Amino acid sequence: MKYSYWELKEWFSNIDFTIVGSGIVGLNCALELKKKHPAAKIVILEKGMLPQGASTKNAGFACFGSLSELIDDLSSHTEQEVYNLVENRWKGLQLLRSNLGDKKIDFQQNKGFELCDSETFFEECISKKEDINKLLKPIFKTDVFSVSDNTFNFKKVHNRYIVNNFEGQIDTGKMGYELIQKVQKLGVKILNNIAVESFTEDNTDIEITTDKITFKTAKLFIATNGFANKLLEEKVQPARAQVLITKPIKNLQIKGTFHLDKGYYYFRNIDDRILFGGGRNLDFKTEETSEFGQTAIIQNELENILKTTILPNTSFEIEHRWSGIMGVGDQKKAIVKQLSNHVFCGVRLGGMGVAIGSLVGKELAELINE
Repeated sequence: MKYSYWELKEWFSNIDFTIVGSGIVGLNCALELKKKHPAAKIVILEKGMLPQGASTKNAGFACFGSLSELIDDLSSHTEQEVYNLVENRWKGLQLLRSNLGDKKIDFQQNKGFELCDSETFFEECISKKEDINKLLKPIFKTDVFSVSDNTFNFKKVHNRYIVNNFEGQIDTGKMGYELIQKVQKLGVKILNNIAVESFTEDNTDIEITTDKITFKTAKLFIATNGFANKLLEEKVQPARAQVLITKPIKNLQIKGTFHLDKGYYYFRNIDDRILFGGGRNLDFKTEETSEFGQTAIIQNELENILKTTILPNTSFEIEHRWSGIMGVGDQKKAIVKQLSNHVFCGVRLGGMGVAIGSLVGKELAELINE
């Protein structure tokens, strides 16, 4: 298609900063760039009609790690690394809330609850509870983890929960919408349904080739997380997360965010429905994909856990199923770095995008000042 002189001049000429990806990282990167360079011309390129990865497809947990997840992390990270991970997640959540306001994203701190499937697993977690509380005390000033009874009457789990007293929840659709509104009000242009195919760099700028047009930009920021390796050679694996939601259920008393099996399963009450996702650990290989979709093995297990554990005495119907694509790796720390003179990336959020996305976007924008 031939674009008009006006279109080329307004949307594709004299661009200071181009951001690939309109999820939580890309939008926060744009916010921070606009704050520091108010006169800059900024364009965000998004391959989907809506943000394509996981930013508006996740479960809306404002979390920073369940007790068993953090214990698990300590087997592959040092104490200092785990402390830094949690601190950054917490900082990122506070930044998200201050950027948009609790009301606009329906933030609620209803606590997080970890369900254990056996006495052994429960005791194993509890034996490390004090150590983890002590490790995190400088961040939270008090104990993060405590224990409570099975007040929601879940079946086939230990009769006591491990409680995260600081965990919250948000509406990720509202978060995505509010972030888009905020950057557009500042004059940032967002172009949807445009996929970046490649880019080349010379001494002065970058030439970006998309499926619609080729144009130049002074700086390029890549915020495509699970899709990063389509453009970069970084240690990021795509990881699909499958989710389902029930039809509304009368008198649904469940309140808070819930984790099962080291966080591989997670559920919550939203609008009197159960939103339930996870099961990637049933078939890691198949779920290492950037293709959206569902599989029988995971969907059947989600329905089975719903029937036997979460809603054992309640009839329910599944209304809708979907999936999101995360970016993971052998380390939980996000990759935020300068790749060349004019190219930067903020990727590999490790399934913690709601928590760290705002901070990663801000840090990505700050790279050009270093």
